[in-house]
Amino acid sequence: MIVAGFGFRAGAGLDSLRAALRLAGAVAVPDLLATAAGKEDSAILQALADEMGLGIHSIPAERLKLQTTLAQSRPSQAAYGTGSVAEAAALAAAGPGARLIAPRQISPDRMATCAMAEGDGH
Repeated sequence: MIVAGFGFRAGAGLDSLRAALRLAGAVAVPDLLATAAGKEDSAILQALADEMGLGIHSIPAERLKLQTTLAQSRPSQAAYGTGSVAEAAALAAAGPGARLIAPRQISPDRMATCAMAEGDGH
């Protein structure tokens, strides 16, 4: 299973998510989208999921904190206890033993991030 994990700011648009996914997605096509709990109901993430015909898995903050991320963003660390919401969400949703296949990529407008992980599922 390939999971695309997302982190994004409140003002992000659908184009921001698409751009981050395009940057991370050169390696694979995702089977599932994932993000931090509380962001899964975002209209832009729902629109992307609908467009791609994919589900969204929300990851509680406790599970995000357990993931080892390559990226180390101070704002992500302060807000979620992880260096990258995108990487942590992808890894957590991809299940135990998951590995990053695309580290966090940042949309050109810096409003969204996406990372890809591969694993056996959540």
